Amino acid sequence: MDHRSGLNLEYNFGSDHRRESLRSKYRPFSHFDNMSEGISQNLDSPTPDRAVDSRRGSVLENLVGYQSRRRISEREKRELESEPLSPISSTKKKRKKIPITANLFGTRYEVVRHMAQRAGLTIQKEDDSSCYLIWSDSFVASDVITSLKDYQKINHFPGMGEICRKDCLARNMRRASRYLENDYNFVPKTWILPSEYSELQSYYKDLKRRSKKKTFILKPSNGAMGNGFGFSFKFSRIQVSLFRIPFRIILYRNAEKIAQSEQTVVQEYLEKPLLLEGFKCDMRIYVLMTSCDPLKLFLFDDGLIRMSTEKYTPPNEGNIEKLFMHLTNYSVNKHSENYEKSGKIDTGSKRTLQYFREYIRKRDIDDKLLWRHIIDLIIKTMIVAHPHVLHAYRMCRPGVSTGKDSVCFEILGFDIMLDKKLKPWLLEINRSPSFGTDEQLDYDIKSTLLYDTFKLLNIRASDKRRNMAEQKAQAQKRLFQGRVKKELDITDIQKKKISLSKKKDELKDLLQKVKKDAARDYYETQNCGGFQKIFPPPDRHARERYAKLMSEVHKISMEGLGKASGAFSQEILRTYNNPLKEEDILDLLAQCEADEKLTDKNLSKNKFSHDLRHSRGFPGFKKSTEEFDEDSDDDYDHDDPDGGEDCESDNMEEPFAFRNGTRRSRSECSTQRRKLSRPSSKTHKIGRTTSEERFGCQAKQEEENLKRTLSALNDMRIKFPGKTDEEAEFILDKVRHLFF
Repeated sequence: MDHRSGLNLEYNFGSDHRRESLRSKYRPFSHFDNMSEGISQNLDSPTPDRAVDSRRGSVLENLVGYQSRRRISEREKRELESEPLSPISSTKKKRKKIPITANLFGTRYEVVRHMAQRAGLTIQKEDDSSCYLIWSDSFVASDVITSLKDYQKINHFPGMGEICRKDCLARNMRRASRYLENDYNFVPKTWILPSEYSELQSYYKDLKRRSKKKTFILKPSNGAMGNGFGFSFKFSRIQVSLFRIPFRIILYRNAEKIAQSEQTVVQEYLEKPLLLEGFKCDMRIYVLMTSCDPLKLFLFDDGLIRMSTEKYTPPNEGNIEKLFMHLTNYSVNKHSENYEKSGKIDTGSKRTLQYFREYIRKRDIDDKLLWRHIIDLIIKTMIVAHPHVLHAYRMCRPGVSTGKDSVCFEILGFDIMLDKKLKPWLLEINRSPSFGTDEQLDYDIKSTLLYDTFKLLNIRASDKRRNMAEQKAQAQKRLFQGRVKKELDITDIQKKKISLSKKKDELKDLLQKVKKDAARDYYETQNCGGFQKIFPPPDRHARERYAKLMSEVHKISMEGLGKASGAFSQEILRTYNNPLKEEDILDLLAQCEADEKLTDKNLSKNKFSHDLRHSRGFPGFKKSTEEFDEDSDDDYDHDDPDGGEDCESDNMEEPFAFRNGTRRSRSECSTQRRKLSRPSSKTHKIGRTTSEERFGCQAKQEEENLKRTLSALNDMRIKFPGKTDEEAEFILDKVRHLFF
């Protein structure tokens, strides 16, 4: 049970003692660590009964102390002793609950406020930028996201305009379909005017040459709710102003009459849509994105079916101007006299997605297969947006590691239309879908959507305190870690030890991250409400397929960057394709600790042998008695009982590296040193072997080279690049110290 996150996670990995010991060693603190607080008591502190007696006694003493002023009668004493006193309460006062504040000044929808309050949020009366939750119906600037603290949440991602603007969506989809034609074929042909005017004219001429007729619908590059809609056909041109919003219905005999200067998007009209009771319809599907690094998507299980208000017939010269037949937008059709409001889910001009699925199911249509196709369309669309959103988010939040809780989330409205063959077509995406509740059906769906969103975000009052503690710990780590100095005499074993220590720290951090991700996933599973997690998908094969597709899309978006593109694609595959599990990291930690122990053992052996060889080269070194007992048969000699004192006196007179005159051989000095360490004997031992004589000559040659080197160091002044004279002198002293 993780006391901090409130999650009950159990990991069952068998009876592997090594892994279990590591788990107990690296587990986070839990509520079991604090159980002793309620058990341990201070034996010196009085019990409640003793506290009452002590209080009564102190009162009596105080009263007796005032006998000089007023004498207390025996009756008053008896009454005071018999008076009951309440024991001292040992319970602490409850800490005041910290409110989870929400800044909703940026929304005009009351349902957002109601659901925020229902989810436990406290709505601020002022525009406070330090609130836990910030909601805005409009675009959010990048600097606002940059200024957010890690505990805060805002309802927009940067860079989402790459799929929410109609012109950007068309451009990105066309680019993806150029390389991945089989995956990105669910968007109608689209042209961005005026930049793609010539391509539109070429397409129209080709249709004319083949005697084919097409209907074109004109949309604003960045509009919503039917604003600025235009309609194009092939014969005449008509302009009308309808209701309070001007709608332009432009009919063209041919596409050559379309003006180049208009900032519009021209799209092929789907002439054979799936009809619901004879009316044209489309679907509004809600998708929640909680993270872009890594990408996390949730699909809401209900939505809206929006219907036209006139029976549909294919576009022709006589009906092309009928908006209520060809458009399904609620903002347009609500002005129709045929618009029907109904309190039931099976009647009216607006219905639920659940009703639609039941409707097609009754007509022997596999709604589960259709739903999988819609999910596939949504995931592929978000994969196209991912490079842009990820880049923008990392620019706004520099230094944030992958997998850290995102400060952004977004509810997207996907407008999808089905053709007669039940193929889903993506029309547009809204990053600020309407949360208007003109009908009870709207309130039921949108209130549940918002409430489940707030619960899924898991905003806690402790997030702020935990974030401040993490920032303080990181600051202290940067402050006290100091600068790592490179040792001049570092060995390969020491390098390996440093590498293992670094790897061990990285594995510990990764283990905590994996545990945190597992806790988050568990919470999302238990509190998803009406949401279904669609990315990363639970199926391994689907996850690998989408990871490969995402890698390809990132390569396309980073075309021309060379190695950077390939490295980032590999990062994508590692993140989504082969995530490490807790048991894998525990095994790596166990192996790392085993290697570390072996390295320490080798390092201690190497240090002992190094010190032994180094000490034998100095005449002042004396072997211990125990060491002589072990090798006395080979090395002990008594040929010259008087020579030891001369050798020792020489050593006391001058340092080893600066003695004048002819140097004694190593075997001679060694023999004389041993005479000082042990009483002489009349027993004669055999002389040194030929290998020992060679070793003595080699040591003598090394000492001569060392003597010349140190003499040269004393005679010259060495300049080190980038070092001051004092630092250079310090390095030389350290070199001398190593060899003395």
